[in-house]
Amino acid sequence: MTELTGKTALVTGAAQGIGAAVAAALADAGARVIGADMKAPRAPNPAIRFQHCDISDAQSVAALFADIADTEGQLDFAINSAGVLSESPITSLDVAEFDRVIAINLRGSFLIAQGAARMMQQAGSGRIILVSSELAYLGRGGFSAYCASKSGVIGLTRSLARELAPDIQVNSIAPGPVDTPMLALENMSQEAINEEADNPLGRLGTPQEVAGLARFLCGPDAGFFTGQTLSPNGGAVMI
Repeated sequence: MTELTGKTALVTGAAQGIGAAVAAALADAGARVIGADMKAPRAPNPAIRFQHCDISDAQSVAALFADIADTEGQLDFAINSAGVLSESPITSLDVAEFDRVIAINLRGSFLIAQGAARMMQQAGSGRIILVSSELAYLGRGGFSAYCASKSGVIGLTRSLARELAPDIQVNSIAPGPVDTPMLALENMSQEAINEEADNPLGRLGTPQEVAGLARFLCGPDAGFFTGQTLSPNGGAVMI
């Protein structure tokens, strides 16, 4: 299927996990894909052009969009999949770590959405997709910075959807637990990891299942969606 042929997409966090799956899905649908990440992918996809970018840094993001404008001349889709996870009790959570999580997950979402909106307004159309989390709804002890950042992403989505309509559609995806490198002991305790599959379907999601949703939101059948947060989470959150 090539429903996105002739379109250009930016996907952040594209070196691994959900971002890599989203970038591959959009490329398979015919889009020209720019994958942005702090690190290079282990197995580069020749259909995806990679750019180094720190989404928490305004200058780095500005350079990314300047490159897209110069080399592609257009931007139809922007999917911000980059993010970090951090576990710590509130009583021992260092302020610098709280700021780091907010800077990447929330400030980064803002900077990518801002840069995309500026390009898309010139063209008179576009779609922005931000990635939140089921924990924005559920909360979880020990994940205050992460939950706060991802709740902020949902609020940002709704605000931008109203501000940028009708030409630019803004939606978010709030996945449940997905089998990615983020769910590892370096980011989470074993107890927290064990909680992840506690949903009605009794399993983790796959990056490809989330990527399919992103592809839908970029496609011709999603023309009446804006300000929505879609949550593939195995039934852990039912809205």
